[in-house]
Amino acid sequence: MLKKNYIYAPGPVTVPPQVLAATAKPVIHHRAADFDPLFRKVSEDLKVIFQTQHPVVTFASSGTGAMEAAIVSTASPGDHVISMESGKFGERWGLMAQAFGFDVDRVQFEWGTGPDPNLVADLLKKRPDTRAVYIELCETSTGTLSDVKAIAEVTRNTDTLLIVDAVSGLCADELRTDEWGVDLVGAGSQKGMMLPPGLGFVSVSPKAQEAVKKSKSAKFYFSLAKALKSLAENTTPFTPAVNLIFGLEVALDMLKAEGMENVWKRHARLAEASRRAMKAIGCTLFSQSPANTITAVNVPEGVDGSKIVKTLREMGMTIAGGQDHLKGKIFRFATLGYYNEFDVVTIVDAVEQCLAKLGHKFERGAGINAAREYFSTTAE
Repeated sequence: MLKKNYIYAPGPVTVPPQVLAATAKPVIHHRAADFDPLFRKVSEDLKVIFQTQHPVVTFASSGTGAMEAAIVSTASPGDHVISMESGKFGERWGLMAQAFGFDVDRVQFEWGTGPDPNLVADLLKKRPDTRAVYIELCETSTGTLSDVKAIAEVTRNTDTLLIVDAVSGLCADELRTDEWGVDLVGAGSQKGMMLPPGLGFVSVSPKAQEAVKKSKSAKFYFSLAKALKSLAENTTPFTPAVNLIFGLEVALDMLKAEGMENVWKRHARLAEASRRAMKAIGCTLFSQSPANTITAVNVPEGVDGSKIVKTLREMGMTIAGGQDHLKGKIFRFATLGYYNEFDVVTIVDAVEQCLAKLGHKFERGAGINAAREYFSTTAE
């Protein structure tokens, strides 16, 4: 029997064939004349995706590399920073800040909830010298959306930077960088950007650019100062992932053609259909503030949660399980990037089959029907 594999993890995601084809072009030299216009184009197009008029730098790295560049380039050892943590990836901010010798206040929230903007305001009143606040757009480990707009209202008229990890959330959940007053946004290529892994991006506001000039942290490769200087000359300080940038050009063209408002609406529509489908088969959602990036679902009572990811993988479906204390208690799937309503129906059908095998009692087809009904009553 032919087995076909499907990816519904929150990254890497399925890549459009035209993007993959572009990455197979003959390699060009990154200091040759033909790289200059390519890099200039993608750097300008990235501004559309990040919703900014300010520079977006590109690293040959994962999204974590982009996050490291954002924090190490804007603070100095001993600077006070605040890490708002409500999941596994939020914790990474705090761990990185500690590694670089910052005076970090690691504020822990219950997993499944987002950071409280009022608490951010209170913390900044106590420590107006805070260099930066770190938050997630989407906490991928719990499928939880942060109220970035409200937190930006707190920081935008202060000397404190707001740095957002949008590695999983970019393109899926609304993020208006300049309009809201976000200073740095980090992202990776392998999620909503519809590319293979290997590129990291950081948008840099004027306020952040001033902080870059003052940073005394040790850094070399992940230096925004170097990246910004080279970007002004339409290049990178070190060897870029040239063939991924070929693919990036095509992916950005696709996103621009759809329009960011429509990209957000598409992801919201797919996520809402997924949530309704899960509820229709007797499952509950884990997050109190669900993101459109990923759907986090509580394992139904009586089902061995440790077997869900494995069973689906045997069926050719890759999803994600819970992390840390949520291992075996939730499962997570994403319709992120190059996905449409038919992809939702496919994963819902697979989840139904999986849960039925593991003993969950529900009306078979109820999830599929709920998703289809929602799609039939909403416009694409």
